[in-house]
Amino acid sequence: MSNPFDDPDAMYLVLVNSENQHSLWPEFVEVPAGWDPVHGPSGRESCLEYVNANWVDMRRQSLVKHAAELAG
Repeated sequence: MSNPFDDPDAMYLVLVNSENQHSLWPEFVEVPAGWDPVHGPSGRESCLEYVNANWVDMRRQSLVKHAAELAG
C-alpha cells in the first residue's frame, strides 16, 4: 500500500490548528481533534497552493504573539 499523503490523484483537505499550523490531510481520514478543515476537499496541488499562499510564517501562533509583545 502506498502512502495516502503522497497520492497525487487523491482528494485532500487542508487543516489548521490553534497554532496556525497547516496540514495536508487525505479526505477519507478522520480529522484529528484540535484541527479544523479550511480548504477542500480538493486535489493535492490545489491544497498545496492553498498552504503555500496562506501559511507564510512557519512560527507557531503563540510564538508570533509573544514576539509581538516583546517588541511592542
